[in-house]
Amino acid sequence: MSKPSIPKGTRDFGPVIMARRNWMFSIMRRSFERYGFQPIETPAMESLSTLTGKYGDEGDQLIFKLLNNGDFMAKANSNALDSKDSKALLPSISKKALRYDLTVPFARFVVMSRNDLAFPFRRYQMQTVWRGDRPGKGRYQEFTQCDADIIGSESILCELDLMQLFNEVLSGLGVPGYQIMVNDRRLLNGLARSWGIESQFSDLTVALDKWDKIGEDGVRKELHERGMSSEQIENVMSIFDLLDSQDVFARLKGVQALLLPEDEEAQNAHNEVLKLLEMAIDSGVPISCISFDPTLARGLNYYTGAIFEVRVKDAPVGSICGGGRYANLTGIFGWEGMSGVGISFGADRIYDVLEHFQAFPVESSTGPQVLVLMLDHDAEAGVLKMTSALRNKGIRASAYPSVAKLKKQMKYAADLGVNFVVMAGEEERLQKEWTVRHMETGQQQQLSEAAVLDLIRTTL
Repeated sequence: MSKPSIPKGTRDFGPVIMARRNWMFSIMRRSFERYGFQPIETPAMESLSTLTGKYGDEGDQLIFKLLNNGDFMAKANSNALDSKDSKALLPSISKKALRYDLTVPFARFVVMSRNDLAFPFRRYQMQTVWRGDRPGKGRYQEFTQCDADIIGSESILCELDLMQLFNEVLSGLGVPGYQIMVNDRRLLNGLARSWGIESQFSDLTVALDKWDKIGEDGVRKELHERGMSSEQIENVMSIFDLLDSQDVFARLKGVQALLLPEDEEAQNAHNEVLKLLEMAIDSGVPISCISFDPTLARGLNYYTGAIFEVRVKDAPVGSICGGGRYANLTGIFGWEGMSGVGISFGADRIYDVLEHFQAFPVESSTGPQVLVLMLDHDAEAGVLKMTSALRNKGIRASAYPSVAKLKKQMKYAADLGVNFVVMAGEEERLQKEWTVRHMETGQQQQLSEAAVLDLIRTTL
């Protein structure tokens, strides 16, 4: 018999982890709905044609393709099969794929549901996505994204809402030392034009997007391999010098100095980013939590304006959130001109950060707070009555379901991590009292039922 296992890059979630995850999702959901976002869900599977070509060449390689139902080989391209050409073979054996993110399926949903929606439309969505990444710390093949998007408006106030949402959710979760990194793809376009590499813009963004993984030397090597000259590479690397300043506005001014003065699109983008940063600070987002990062690229092809990432200092993982403006995402499905902006909270990475810093609060636990022990067969009626009384007071309680040795029941209570155990033997029952034990201190008291309820409720 084979040993049970799960695929690399996937995980089981036990009760403690699920309680914490559900607590995180409740914080996010509450903030999403306070900002006027409405919930949707889309299928785990999408048509392969829906996803292909939306994430760049490298992203396309990470899409999990699903084999056609039934005898998928019956209609396989025999020539591609004989020549071992997997790219040519794929269309004949796979028509569906697991969703890579929530944004492209959202665009498809909007186009299909446009007659039922009011625009600008605000959606939030918390579902699983799949990517064929190499598994590693903070990098999974199956993970949960929590997205918020506003589609149908070009107003910068949408970006402002999302920056405020970042701040509210992350502060509500207690994420320490988070930084909301901001840039604009139009600024990167402008820099590419000023450096004479506009035709290699995709190469530029892909290389910059790898900076946190491969470092500056890695970026140089990547750009060289993509055919850029030494002068062009040095021009690109000059924006890393701007990171020496911690002043977000000084960095932004430094980028403006590198743009062509006559480049109207890039200059307008500079002015919009400046306005966005000022409004975010004025609205209460702490300046200490905001950073303008001219190297931020977000390598996905559909971003066209402001882009965001959130990173945490000294965290064991990379970015925990991301997003940006897309000018015409629905255009890929035949509906032109619908601009939108969206952000995604990486629930799994946020969990890893909170665990790393031991930042989960007590209220993120949903295990029983009290265990009522069953000392003998005559105790059953009283045990059930006390358990119900505790639950009616809003206390999470359970009863040991059968008579067992006290040592065994106490070990079970310790394994559950309960705060209190409550028990009554024959003598206590005659006196209509209960023994209550505080598990952390070991202190025991013999009290009436009402007094037990008051003690536990006030302590918890």
